[in-house]
Amino acid sequence: MNNFYIWLKLFFDVDPNIHENSVSHNDIIVSQFTKQAQPFSQMAQHSNHYGLELMYELSDPQIEDKVLDVACGPGIIACEFANKVNHVTGIDITPAMIEEAKNLQREKKIDNIDWKLGDVTRLPFEDDAFSLVVTRYSFHHLIEPKQVLEEMKRVCKPNGKILIIDVTPDKDKIEAYNFVEKLRDSSHTGALTFDKLKGLMDEAGLIKLKSKHHKLEMGLESILKSSFPNPADIPRIRQLFKKDILMDNLGMRSHMKNGEIFFYFPISMIIGIKS
Repeated sequence: MNNFYIWLKLFFDVDPNIHENSVSHNDIIVSQFTKQAQPFSQMAQHSNHYGLELMYELSDPQIEDKVLDVACGPGIIACEFANKVNHVTGIDITPAMIEEAKNLQREKKIDNIDWKLGDVTRLPFEDDAFSLVVTRYSFHHLIEPKQVLEEMKRVCKPNGKILIIDVTPDKDKIEAYNFVEKLRDSSHTGALTFDKLKGLMDEAGLIKLKSKHHKLEMGLESILKSSFPNPADIPRIRQLFKKDILMDNLGMRSHMKNGEIFFYFPISMIIGIKS
């Protein structure tokens, strides 16, 4: 147990394994994202223009592409790609997220998307079915991200592209980062550093890896309202972010703005080609 966890136990009398229980992780994901479906889809930061432009620049989608959006959530990325490619399929395990995605599709009057309800650890698609396979903000919710990446590779065509977008805290901050994120969202399993995420793609045999990075600013109170943590944990979460302003424990560049706490998610995008 490192100094950060010793401090946590002394300061809060909390157990780092506070959310471990016998409920299946998929059940936790469905429960959390059923509650989060509508607020997540309405949060403007998830349609951040700068982040989307980086995504396009890195993935270079073509009109003939067939795209798979893995763990598609409320369809934000799927609908973005649909404006540039032949067809998009989105898959997610949470029915409420699929309903939000369909609502967004209708709102945007897009007709080249279909949606699947399913477990992303066993993608219900044939081998070599898509030319671009993407997932955004999902890997830190997965127990076996390596298995999901192997599935993404399986359904990707030879010479097709695989794009992963996720939070990547610094190595010396990752334990503290994961602790506070598990308090905030019980479906969080653990973020990977950029090097570990890149290592997964190397191990999967993907080639010509390229990456981009950016910071996504969020208001603490806004994200607490949209992620439904245990009410008893909210004061602890606020205190950890207040400490982060002074001590930089979390690596989230917490800061005050207009009397409120804001912070940055460290986002990385990595793309590779299936040889």
